[in-house]
Amino acid sequence: MVMLLRVLLASMNLKVQSLSPTTRKVRYHDTPQYTLPSIHVSGTDRGNKYKVEKEVAAYDEDATLSVDLLVSLPNCNGRIAATGMCLGGHLAFRAAFDPRVLASVCFFATDIHSATLGKGKNDDTLVRVRKGDLNGKGELVMIFGKQDTHVPRQGRDLVRKVVEDQNIACSFLEVQAQHAFIRDESSKGRWDAALTRSLFGVMLEVFERTVGRDLGPRVASGAKVEHVC
Repeated sequence: MVMLLRVLLASMNLKVQSLSPTTRKVRYHDTPQYTLPSIHVSGTDRGNKYKVEKEVAAYDEDATLSVDLLVSLPNCNGRIAATGMCLGGHLAFRAAFDPRVLASVCFFATDIHSATLGKGKNDDTLVRVRKGDLNGKGELVMIFGKQDTHVPRQGRDLVRKVVEDQNIACSFLEVQAQHAFIRDESSKGRWDAALTRSLFGVMLEVFERTVGRDLGPRVASGAKVEHVC
């Protein structure tokens, strides 16, 4: 949620300073430790343990309350965007079900294809997309590494098909990288600085266009595109 909140704050034209180490000490209210795990082996194991003990409804509540808070502030322009990596990518995807979220950029989002987020490992993310819960809402950007072992090709193809079958406004990007290629700390040899810089540029373009500027409602005529040279 730190990344989500940082981007949401940026949507309000606030000057956001670099996150200090103490920023990690935020309330992780569904765990007994009440702090976010650090990025190391034991911290990763704790995070993976917590993510399947937390109810999916609690994840959704976190996002809803975050948006509620932000839109209540006098310096919020009312246009909200979300982003996240790994588990956060899945949460940014689910944040898009909220019509107030105008764009979600999801980096190597896990567990969407397998429907294994949360307690019981039985989430309804793709079920809701098939039911039309994303139709007519914000813009999606899905970014994956082609060597991602957490979301293999079959999984990426499934997510792409379900989203495209509903004609969701979505850009689907696959790059030559592994999972977590943006993580520069304890990356296990997967960090790619050049791709990170490039794809952050993509994210900022989307957010500037959908959140930073008020260009009016999206026009979707549904008309067949003329085939021209």
